[in-house]
Amino acid sequence: MTQTQIDLRGLALERTSTATPSKNKLKQPWLSRYVIPGVIMIGFIGLLVIATSEQFLSRQPVTVIPVIVKRAEIQQEGTPLFQAAGWVEPRPTSVNVPALTEGVVKELLVVEGQEVKYGEPVATLIDVDAKISLRQAETQRELRKAELQSAQAQLKAAQLRVDNPVHLEAALAEAQSVQAQTETSIGKLPYLIESAKARLEYAQKNFDGKRAAVDAIAGRLIQQAQSEFATAKAELEELKQRSPRLKRESQALLNKVVALSTQRKLLIEESRQLEDARAQMLAARARVNESELRVEIANLNLERTIVRSPIGGRVLRLVAAPGTRVMGLKSASHQSSSTIMSLYNPKMLQVRADVRLEDVPLVQPGQPVEIQTASSSVPIVGKVLLPTSSANIQKNTLEVKVAIDNPTSMIRPEMLVTATFLSPPQLDPQENNQNNYERILIPRELALSTEGGHITWVVDVNGTANKRAIKLGKAGTEELVEVVEGINPTDKLISSGSQGLELGMRVTITGEDTRIGTGKTM
Repeated sequence: MTQTQIDLRGLALERTSTATPSKNKLKQPWLSRYVIPGVIMIGFIGLLVIATSEQFLSRQPVTVIPVIVKRAEIQQEGTPLFQAAGWVEPRPTSVNVPALTEGVVKELLVVEGQEVKYGEPVATLIDVDAKISLRQAETQRELRKAELQSAQAQLKAAQLRVDNPVHLEAALAEAQSVQAQTETSIGKLPYLIESAKARLEYAQKNFDGKRAAVDAIAGRLIQQAQSEFATAKAELEELKQRSPRLKRESQALLNKVVALSTQRKLLIEESRQLEDARAQMLAARARVNESELRVEIANLNLERTIVRSPIGGRVLRLVAAPGTRVMGLKSASHQSSSTIMSLYNPKMLQVRADVRLEDVPLVQPGQPVEIQTASSSVPIVGKVLLPTSSANIQKNTLEVKVAIDNPTSMIRPEMLVTATFLSPPQLDPQENNQNNYERILIPRELALSTEGGHITWVVDVNGTANKRAIKLGKAGTEELVEVVEGINPTDKLISSGSQGLELGMRVTITGEDTRIGTGKTM
């Protein structure tokens, strides 16, 4: 047999090949224990930083208010919607009957609830003072008329002096006469001088002759001759000096004649007196007119002592009583200080109903209303006029005015009533096919008006400010308005902090504002 040799080298293990796997086995724990977990940790930290980085960025603080959603059911016309308590009052208000003059109430001629006609006497005042004032005014008028007659007489006299200035003509004639006499005297002066010279010459000769025969005649005759000589000499000297004086006097008289002639022509003083007389007459006539006005006022005040009804209606309330002093139309008096009573028109009544705020969106102008009161077994028909301007904080209601159509005589002001608001007729037929719909209301102050319409600021789900274009509806109250397009029931409206906001700016909500849209003040 041939013996086969077995090669055992194939079973031998190579030492060099076994050394390498052992080294890889030593490196593998570092990769799985440190590198891979480290990479995972770094990635997680990066994601965490990215997710929380927005929390550290600056955001504008704002407060928000939720959208108010009211469900309004579409009802058939005339269907009762809700009821509200209220009371009857005059429409639009009661009418105060004032005393138009100052005085004391003497008597009231009506009672509360009484029907009165227009102009019917309702009260009287004590009229003694008014009668005395009338007599005083009439007496003053007579005095003023007498002054007017005197002024008219003065005007007539002044006009006559202008038309016929005889007083100036007399003065002028007198001046002319005196001036003529002066001229005559000047003309006679030379002859008087010659005559004086002759008398002087004769007196001198007589004196000289008697003085020469002093022993033959008595001394008394000599002295007489000497006196006659001296007198003749003085007369001659006086006549010689009279000429300049007469010429000056004549010139003065001539000037006076010219002045009087000018005055006669111009009539300056007479014209002034005429105008003054006219002014005095106008003033006297004005005083007469004033006195006549005072008489009319006194008559009016006397008539006003009888207080008359300014309207046809029914007495609502008596304010004054006999003996009460009223102030009339004095500017310093209060409104109630002249009121005698208040009236109202029985055909013009309304109901002021307290409507709950949640029912306010169902109220529309012209809406039919049924009014029930204990004084009438038949419901009274009315219609909504409009809501009032402010809500009642304590009652959480808004007053709504309801006009009463054809009120009966059993309805009186201040009666308590129950007003049932009925569904108004629907204008949109498609809307009638819906069972109900939701009305979205927001505060009116948050509906900002722009050139393109209305907008409001909201906070998106990612915390950014967004500007929404909205479309307003007809429903709402004084503080709330209906939004028919642009707002969702889940939106949050920015109520404060919108100053400086930009589209897409991140904001932080600091709280909800419960004040806006509720009528509350800070």
